[in-house]
Amino acid sequence: MKNSVSDQSFYNQSEDEDEGKVAWDNDRAEEDGNNSDSSDASSISSYQQHRPSSYNTTWPQSYRQSIDMYSSVASPNIGFLGTPTLSRLGSSFFSSSLTRRHTPELLPTLVKPLLHTDQEQQEQQQQEQRRSSQGLLPPLPTRRSSVKKVLPNHKPSSVSHELPVSNQCSYGQAVINGINALCGVGILSTANAMKEGGWAGLSILFVFAILAWYTGILLRRCLDSEPGLETYPDIGQAAFGTAGRFAISIILYVELYACCVEYIILEGDNLSSLFPHAHLSLLGLELNSHHLFSLITTLAVLPTVWLRDLSVLSYISAGGVIASVAVVLCLFWVGLVDDVGFQSQGTTLNLTTLPVAIGLYGYCYSGHAVFPNIYSSMVKPTQYPSVLITCFVLVTMLYAGVAIMGYAMFGETALSQFTLNMPQNLVASKIAVWTTVVNPFTKYALTISPVALSLEELIPSNHMKSHLYSVLIRTALVISTLLVGLTIPFFGLVMALIGSSLTMLVTFILPCACFLSILKGKVTRTQVSF
Repeated sequence: MKNSVSDQSFYNQSEDEDEGKVAWDNDRAEEDGNNSDSSDASSISSYQQHRPSSYNTTWPQSYRQSIDMYSSVASPNIGFLGTPTLSRLGSSFFSSSLTRRHTPELLPTLVKPLLHTDQEQQEQQQQEQRRSSQGLLPPLPTRRSSVKKVLPNHKPSSVSHELPVSNQCSYGQAVINGINALCGVGILSTANAMKEGGWAGLSILFVFAILAWYTGILLRRCLDSEPGLETYPDIGQAAFGTAGRFAISIILYVELYACCVEYIILEGDNLSSLFPHAHLSLLGLELNSHHLFSLITTLAVLPTVWLRDLSVLSYISAGGVIASVAVVLCLFWVGLVDDVGFQSQGTTLNLTTLPVAIGLYGYCYSGHAVFPNIYSSMVKPTQYPSVLITCFVLVTMLYAGVAIMGYAMFGETALSQFTLNMPQNLVASKIAVWTTVVNPFTKYALTISPVALSLEELIPSNHMKSHLYSVLIRTALVISTLLVGLTIPFFGLVMALIGSSLTMLVTFILPCACFLSILKGKVTRTQVSF
């Protein structure tokens, strides 16, 4: 475990820490993100001795990797799939390699020859025997290696290997990742939030945007306070010890699990609106259209959660930004071109249901679980505040535009998802509904994967049974989201509940609490009051 932790911290070495600790060649400034690797395993070992200790030593150790898969554009070049091989994709489904523990023990193999000696084969077998099912981690989205040359007598050479290391995220990538994390299914309910809170309630959205940006900056301050802090659970551990790490991790995982429940409800609502008369009699049970399509959705996403390699889904899921924009454009098209009109005057303020509106608006800014990962993976961390501003401005404009347009079009009849209000006979409405239907299929496995990996870490060490346990855990999670979704089939109310409880904690309360705890004695009275 000590070796694993040391190597794990090696993955997360920032370029700022590289400088001053290792003597690079003069060519390093001209590389501009080009990757090099040492041809000597001993150089890697000497490099690791200079790394500060990592906080990633207790549960959940899979958080960084799983959240990167869930939220990030994996390739350094946006829009291109990099170099993942078809053979890896072909072996991912129901692969026995699901039981392999993705540890930095892979690093030394990059400098070994392809043909191993008997001694090397024995060492490799011993390493395999030491691996347990407590770290069932699929490969990270492929990123180019930033392993640097440490021997001054040799120039760095480009290698074709791709390692899951950080510090490869450009400004554009960080913005896309941030928008992808913020702009989700919450955009469908902003019109309903306007109905619940009235026109004046829209000010809550802008207040939340400002506060969420500020708490995002506080997370950065927490990360910069100590070396080795890279994720939200790390911040919780630095602030409140192991108990803080556990508590924050559980809250984050419950929020992800609740999002999966929302996906099931979303699919049932939209598909039943397309096929309202669909029904099925099964074993004496009569399934209406909502129950039927919820069950079909569950069966459709179940195989995707068994995949070991979710990198392809991460690329497709990154298109969620495009999907959200497409749905918004369809709404505008229906209102402006198809002459649905803006007849509704609405109410100025609805105090009775304002708390529901607060929960719906709060859900719109539930991306703080991802922000520490984005910051620690940026090539230029000083651009992080600018990235946040860009993300929040663009996302808030989308949310506000949908809220105003939807409420002006549908008024007090606005449903939990504006796609349910759009006339079904219009082409733009069909595009919006089908885009909404398809998008969760690409995101479900990525959203439930961090939860599954955290549970798989708790499996007792048993190499032979870990694959079966993994499949059972993931299957049970998917079935449980179906049962919860059928028990509470209210998309808007579930979203308001998540926003009022979990999102408020993750986005507004915990960053402030961690900031005050970690930087106590260095915080001004103004900051404490704010």
